[in-house]
Amino acid sequence: MGCQGLTNFGNQLLRRKVVDCTREESRLSRCLNTFDLVALGVGSTLGAGVYVLAGAVARENAGPAIVISFLIAALASVLAGLCYGEFGARVPRTGSAYLYSYVTVGELWAFITGWNLILSYVIGTSSVARAWSATFDEIIGKHIEQFCQAYLTMDAPGVLAKYPDVFAVLIILILTGLLTFGVRESALVNKVFTCINILVLCFVMVSGFVKGSIKNWQLSVEDIHNMTLVNHTQYGVGGFMPYGFTGVLSGAATCFYAFVGFDCIATTGEEVKNPQKAIPIGIVSSLLICFVAYFGVSAALTLMMPYCQLDTNSPLPNAFKYVGWDGANYAVAIGSLCALSTSLLGSMFPMPRIIYAMAEDGLLFKWLAKISETRKTPFIATLISGAFAAIMALLFDLKDLVDLMSIGTLLAYSLVAACVLVLRYQPKQPNLAYQMASTTDEPDNNESVSTSDSQAGFLPEEDEKCSIKAILCPKNTDPSKLSGSVVNYLAGIIGVLTISCCVVTVLYERAVIEDKVLFGIITAVLLFLCSCVTYIIWQQPESKTKLSFKVPLLPFLPILSIFVNVYLMMQLDKWTWIRFAVWMLLGFSFFGHGLLFQEGLLGRDGIYVTEGRASSQTGSLT
Repeated sequence: MGCQGLTNFGNQLLRRKVVDCTREESRLSRCLNTFDLVALGVGSTLGAGVYVLAGAVARENAGPAIVISFLIAALASVLAGLCYGEFGARVPRTGSAYLYSYVTVGELWAFITGWNLILSYVIGTSSVARAWSATFDEIIGKHIEQFCQAYLTMDAPGVLAKYPDVFAVLIILILTGLLTFGVRESALVNKVFTCINILVLCFVMVSGFVKGSIKNWQLSVEDIHNMTLVNHTQYGVGGFMPYGFTGVLSGAATCFYAFVGFDCIATTGEEVKNPQKAIPIGIVSSLLICFVAYFGVSAALTLMMPYCQLDTNSPLPNAFKYVGWDGANYAVAIGSLCALSTSLLGSMFPMPRIIYAMAEDGLLFKWLAKISETRKTPFIATLISGAFAAIMALLFDLKDLVDLMSIGTLLAYSLVAACVLVLRYQPKQPNLAYQMASTTDEPDNNESVSTSDSQAGFLPEEDEKCSIKAILCPKNTDPSKLSGSVVNYLAGIIGVLTISCCVVTVLYERAVIEDKVLFGIITAVLLFLCSCVTYIIWQQPESKTKLSFKVPLLPFLPILSIFVNVYLMMQLDKWTWIRFAVWMLLGFSFFGHGLLFQEGLLGRDGIYVTEGRASSQTGSLT
């Protein structure tokens, strides 16, 4: 491969996809409404964590102030949710964060995002299936575990499970068949289980407020000692905030993951009747409902019994036993199984759609994009992803792999926030990826240009010269080529500064940096630089393209979202990052082979042509 080949190879890494959002047709079935999306988001997000997480965080991190932890976590999640909502209005197509990255920052970042989302959903599906199996087994007296340990024990060392979980495989196969059968039927089952789960949680909240006592929010150190026979301050100093505000923040970092799952709504862009309005409403509404549920259950739980006596594994049954309502455990068991069912469906639903979108673009095997003519579902991608998840659930102990889910999800959140930051400051450019869905009443000529015609278009020459004054005090009220380029570069600088600031903070927390003065100086300098860059971005003119939903308070909310996501990623241990690196090396070898395959002019099923442009059924590449 010569110099020209290397140049083409480099250009392909950053080429972006142009999506023609003027076309309404879809290869998938448009049958979902706003209520379906809200139910899907709530079902995916409000999983088994609501029955377990509140007890562990209240006892070990925040005490009764767990309600504040959930509030902070919800606000942090809303930052990401708003960014997804804007892109759902801007690019109403299947692909979620993968597609959003593709149209903004290019093919390489899109592949990284999609590759990690696939891993996240596979691990999520497998781990939730094993949790469903374990919960059901617990209810019936652990007969499944006893039988498997007696006759199916696996003694292999490493990440293999103690025994193959055949029941978890059966659950995955049943839901795979449901998803293959049709999205309408899957949405109906999800709504039924979600409604049952919500009813159970409402029962828990009402019971807690009826049987609870405000005295459990006002415990003294003596009360804690008498209850636990612990002399030191293992359970804090009592009161509403026994571990201080530091404990509340620590609890909020854990509670943040309780809100992960809403992004599955963004994968339904081609299966929703009115995606530009339904997707933003679905995301924001589902996060609001989940916050109310988490807030109410955690408040009821800490009112029913002292936080220092909560069971970290099964807090709700223990709490009902404490107040003398043993019979309520049956309702909790039904609710937990329904929550796990909707969470499992929420993990399985977006996985084949990400695979389908990547296969459509030629980044995965083209046959994975095959659609059932009768059911209008990506049945090959659904079957393959279900089989892969079933094998993982059958053989592996997933505890050491679950943190990889967090990297994929947080990386996607960060990229979507960065993409919103970039796109809102770009000029109208019909020949590039920035001109997407618009809800203007009277589209101008640029907005009515088709994708195929716009490939020959070009930007008018800019009169504005690059200078410090032009950057700090732009004259134009509309974005220009200069202001758009300034935001592009500054967004990259913001990313570097954010990562640096989070790394320094984590090193200080882990006592790698022990000098407080040095830590303070470095942090102050990094925050000052971030503030300066944010101010310069704020000064640039925003695009006036009308959308059904936009992120407010730009550029502050996307930048804050990036900071929160990167900080949480830095909290993960080194072994998680090593596994992530191995997964990415595998992905890059696959991705690089695909690009080199193109340089032989063999093509990716018609996706690639020699001039570096491509077209597919959903858009084109530049």
